[in-house]
Amino acid sequence: MIISASRRCDIPRFKFNWFLDRLEAGFVEVANPFNAAQIRQVSLKSEDAEFLVFWTRDPRSLLSRPERFKDFPFYLMCGLTGYPEILEPNMPLQEEVIQGMKDLVKIWGKKKLIWRYDPILLSSLTDYSFHCRNFNELASRLSGTVERVIVSIYDEYTGSKRRLLALEKKGICETFPHYSEGGVLIPQIRDLLGELAQIAFNAGMEMQSCAEKEELTNLGIKTGACIDGELIQEILGRSLNGIEKRDKNQRPLCRCVPSVDIGTYGTCQAGCAYCYARR
Repeated sequence: MIISASRRCDIPRFKFNWFLDRLEAGFVEVANPFNAAQIRQVSLKSEDAEFLVFWTRDPRSLLSRPERFKDFPFYLMCGLTGYPEILEPNMPLQEEVIQGMKDLVKIWGKKKLIWRYDPILLSSLTDYSFHCRNFNELASRLSGTVERVIVSIYDEYTGSKRRLLALEKKGICETFPHYSEGGVLIPQIRDLLGELAQIAFNAGMEMQSCAEKEELTNLGIKTGACIDGELIQEILGRSLNGIEKRDKNQRPLCRCVPSVDIGTYGTCQAGCAYCYARR
């Protein structure tokens, strides 16, 4: 069993003490996101939970208690986009996050850290030139620390659409209306992805896509999976026997292997305008 902590909430940043308590107890109770009355008890014992995948905007909590993870193979995906505060109102200081990423690698190695530049949102505040400058600066600062960067294009959800539209009506931020036509990425998006992939390559990083329909290898972008079975097996040093190739509970284009997410929607305090997990 692979534990995901979490697509639904930044557990390392906002609920880390709770998570350590649950590790100590050896289990966690998780509510069905579509039926809160349905509770599942998930074992966190090392003999049951083979691997941990963390999703966070700030990796420093793991550095505070590194001994707790000696029995749990894991890797961590750190989201770092550097967007304006109006889109990401409660972010930690960028310098501290980058230093935290570097410190994590010193303890556990580069395989345990993945950078997420996600989602790629085009707006009047984050236009084509912004992404090129911003991504280049971040990649330069993370060169030698990160080997893989995951990117995905912004997907519109009801809540995120409402929040971004409210910013647009206030004249604060106008968002790009669409990213694809007939399921095919428009030229501006493809050109931008090609630029970012070249920047990543120059910084010594492999770029992977997350849940994108199109094959982007001609742009230098590998079709990727956030919960990556191949990487998990490499870190474990053995095969994952009997695991399915993809998680059927995720959206159709997701290529992640099956995992159990222990987070709860609507509990993350980051408040990002584009986030699908806000309620």
